[in-house]
Amino acid sequence: MTSPSTPPSLFTPPAPCRTPDPALAHRRADVALTVAGPDGAPLADVDVVVEQTRHAFGFGCIGFELVDHANGYASESGDMGAGAADPDPEFDARFAERWLDVFNTTTLPFYWGTFEPAEGAPRTAELLAAARWFRDRGVAVKGHPLVWHTVQPRWLLGKPPAEVERLQRARIRRDVGAFAGVVDTWDAINEVVIMPVFDAEENAITPLARVKGRVEMIRMAFEEARAANPAATLLLNDFDMSTAYECLIEAVLEAGIRIDRLGLQSHMHQGYWGEEKTLKILERFSRYNIPIHLTETTLLSGDLMPPQVVDLNDWQVESWPSTPEGEQRQADEVERHYRTLLSHPSVEAATYWGLSDRGMWLGAPGGLLRADGSAKPAYDRLRSLVKDEWWLPPTTLRTDAAGRVRFGGFLGDYRVTAPGISAGAPAAAAVSLDAAGEQALEARLA
Repeated sequence: MTSPSTPPSLFTPPAPCRTPDPALAHRRADVALTVAGPDGAPLADVDVVVEQTRHAFGFGCIGFELVDHANGYASESGDMGAGAADPDPEFDARFAERWLDVFNTTTLPFYWGTFEPAEGAPRTAELLAAARWFRDRGVAVKGHPLVWHTVQPRWLLGKPPAEVERLQRARIRRDVGAFAGVVDTWDAINEVVIMPVFDAEENAITPLARVKGRVEMIRMAFEEARAANPAATLLLNDFDMSTAYECLIEAVLEAGIRIDRLGLQSHMHQGYWGEEKTLKILERFSRYNIPIHLTETTLLSGDLMPPQVVDLNDWQVESWPSTPEGEQRQADEVERHYRTLLSHPSVEAATYWGLSDRGMWLGAPGGLLRADGSAKPAYDRLRSLVKDEWWLPPTTLRTDAAGRVRFGGFLGDYRVTAPGISAGAPAAAAVSLDAAGEQALEARLA
């Protein structure tokens, strides 16, 4: 995979328009590109090759399963959220190749209970190694999450709320500061709507949230993270798509707390939302003019979870296989879902919650790969969108008398080469399509 040397860690806000466009005109640019040689003079009447190297849209997937692989299996991260089996270098190498062939954005696990299972001994080194592994391959990295009431350290239990708050603030400052420049995007706080009333497992954050209230919990997370890394992009993330989340967002904004991105979860274990429901949700949450990330997306290739299940964690089955019929349904729904998300100008990233059925949350058949690593139809379908229909492959164009070529493509990064103007390696330059519509750009080859 060809990638820019420095992947973006911050996302460019979408245009103010919130009208969906299935033609995706807001994702494309038509370019008049002037190609100049090393001396700055336009190159007239020569062949140049233009090829896309990266999408501006964040096509994301969790990277939990690759933490050990990135560390050369020297880490202790097997319980950090991936649920992975014993190390399998051959499987992981194939897995990594498939991962990198589609995705440009990853989420890494910073669940406090598994990141720092023993007080004062955070797993900073191995997560930093994993984050750098992704970054070096052109992948932007997000940390998830800084504050959450689940997967909490047992050593926090029994401490008074004031001490829990002190430790939580210190944890945010420590980790955001330690990863600055490598991880600059964070789910600052997760699932706050339910946080003060959560009682499914004993933890120290729910009592703190009862004392402080939802808005002040969010203020704590955002202010501490921003103090540690002023350049960070911070998300408020939730699974609750009801008006309760809207009311919380409004209260946070009224309190003067800046939200950089809104995170919406879409674990569709009980069935695909469909275009109408998805667009209605996007319209409701886009009215704040805050860019939207679909932070956690799952679509199943097997039996659906019964609709009467309220908490998805309550559905525990011995076996939950992928089926041929389910795989065809999943492929169709993945394509429909991504087309719908990209049609809405407010959406700038979507993260699929697990590439393989191996280690999938709840044991569900939600991966785009089967447990043996083979591709389901959904993987092939998504790849055909990301790297075919929505991608410009190496394309040879002839400059005119003024050294110009014209081409169209999706917003993102491109490489321009002129194979015939030097005896050695082709002269090359990088350009970025960062605004929809007509663009005039210049590429000076070197």
